[in-house]
Amino acid sequence: MCVARGAHPACLRRSPHERQSLTSFTELGLAEPIVRALTEEQHITPTPIQAQAIPQVLAGRDLIGIAQTGTGKTAAFALPILDHMVRHPRQLQPKSVRVLVLSPTRELSGQIVENFEKFGRHTRLSVTLAIGGVPMGRQIR
Repeated sequence: MCVARGAHPACLRRSPHERQSLTSFTELGLAEPIVRALTEEQHITPTPIQAQAIPQVLAGRDLIGIAQTGTGKTAAFALPILDHMVRHPRQLQPKSVRVLVLSPTRELSGQIVENFEKFGRHTRLSVTLAIGGVPMGRQIR
């Protein structure tokens, strides 16, 4: 049950059983710009890891997700992060950081950035990749 303080509205309206049987990203209650980007990418139905993880993250719970490569783990955490940033905009100084995602390899970091850009394309959010071994000046825009 979604009892976390400030739980996402879509989570509050569903029982645990209902949350496990979600069949579309629209049913997850994600913000419209994110659902639009998902639809454009022809992602209509969440994978099992996404259907289980997204409501938990939207409810403010910590989560460890384990699944095979290619099952949508990145979207399982990226979509709720984007949703939160769209629903809770903040006035920030230029080039301020709201989210920091760490990953173990350059390749995975690049894939994560691509996902955030793809799913957040209809938002006013920006994404930057910062990796070791490359001068910071070229990475910070």
